[in-house]
Amino acid sequence: MSKGMTVKEPFLRIVKRDGVKRSTRLLTIAISIFAALIVDALFIFLVTGLNPFSVYGVMFQGTFGNRMRFSWAIRDIAGLLLVGIALAPVFKMKFWNIGAEGQILMGGLATALVMVYVGDKVPTVVLFLVMLVTSILAGALWAFLPAFFKAHWKTNETLFTLMMNYVATSIVACAVTILRGQASSLGKLNMKTKIGWFPAIFGERYTINILVVLVFTFAMYFYLKYTKQGYEISVVGESENTARYAGINVKKVIIRTVTLSGAICGLCGFLLVCGRDQTISVSTAGGRGFTAIIVAWLAKFNTFTMVLISFLLIFLEMGAGEISSAFGLNDYVADIISGVILFFILGSEFFANYKLIFRGKKAKEVQE
Repeated sequence: MSKGMTVKEPFLRIVKRDGVKRSTRLLTIAISIFAALIVDALFIFLVTGLNPFSVYGVMFQGTFGNRMRFSWAIRDIAGLLLVGIALAPVFKMKFWNIGAEGQILMGGLATALVMVYVGDKVPTVVLFLVMLVTSILAGALWAFLPAFFKAHWKTNETLFTLMMNYVATSIVACAVTILRGQASSLGKLNMKTKIGWFPAIFGERYTINILVVLVFTFAMYFYLKYTKQGYEISVVGESENTARYAGINVKKVIIRTVTLSGAICGLCGFLLVCGRDQTISVSTAGGRGFTAIIVAWLAKFNTFTMVLISFLLIFLEMGAGEISSAFGLNDYVADIISGVILFFILGSEFFANYKLIFRGKKAKEVQE
C-alpha cells in the first residue's frame, strides 16, 4: 500500500463490551421487551384486527387475574427455577448438560416407585426420607454417566446427555405401563390413602416446593460465588489448561459438578411427584429441562436474576394460553405473540455483550 493512501473504515463495526454490568444487561432486556411489544402490537392489529391493549390486558389476567392463577404461576416459576439452578454450575463450567429432562424423569420415577411399593410399609417420615434420597441418587446417577465419560474420554456431552433423555423417557413409559396394570391410565398414585403426598400448607401441596426452591436460590448463589468449589468451576469454565496449571483436578471438578446438577434435577422430580402431580408420566418434566437452559444462560448463572427470567417465561406461557381461550384464536397465534417477545429477549443478549460503532465516511492515513 502506498504511503499517504487513505483507507475508509467500515461503516459499521461490532465491538465486544468489556465487563458488562448486570444493570446494563437488565436494561437491555427491558428495552428488548418494549420493542417486542411494539412489534406484537402491529402483528395483533394487522393479522387479528384486535385491540393490542386488550390482548395485553388478557395476558396480564392470565397470571394476575385471581389468587389461584397467581398461585399456579408461583408454582410453575419454582419448578422452572429449580432446574435453572441445577444447570447453572455445569453451564458456568461450559459442560453443556442437555439431559435435565431425563434426570428429572429418573428422580420422579424413583420417587413414584418408592411411593407405591414402600408407602404402606414404613412411617411417613421414613417414607419421605427414602423418596428424597432415592430421587437425588437417581438424578445424580443419570448425570454421572456422561460426566465420567466426558472427564476420562472427552466424549461429546451434548449428544450423550440428549440421548440419555430418550432412554429415561422409555424407562418411564415402561414403568408407567407396569404400574397401571389393566387400568386405562395411571392416575394419581395412592389416591385413596394419599401416602407420599406432601401435606397442604396454606391450602396447597406445592407450598413445600416453593420453600425448597427459595432455599436453593440462596444456597446456589453462595456456592458459586463464595466457595472454593465455585471458584474451581469458574476456572475450569474459563480454561481447563489454566485450571490444571493452578493445580485443580479437572476430572474431579467435572464429575462432581455434573453429578450435583443431576442430583438437583432428581430433587426436582421428587418435588413434582410429591408436591404437584402425585403421579409419574413421560411428560412430568414438561420441557423444563430445555426451557431452563434459557433461564440459566440469560441470567448469566446468577440465581436471583433467574427468578426474573423464570417469571417472564411463565408469564408468557400463561398469557398465551389465556389469549387463545379469551379471543378464540388459534394456539399458533398466541404462540407467535409470546415467541416474538422471547426472540427479542434472546436477541438482547447480543446487544448486551456487543456494541455497534458507526464510523460513516471517516478515513485515516495508513502508513506502509
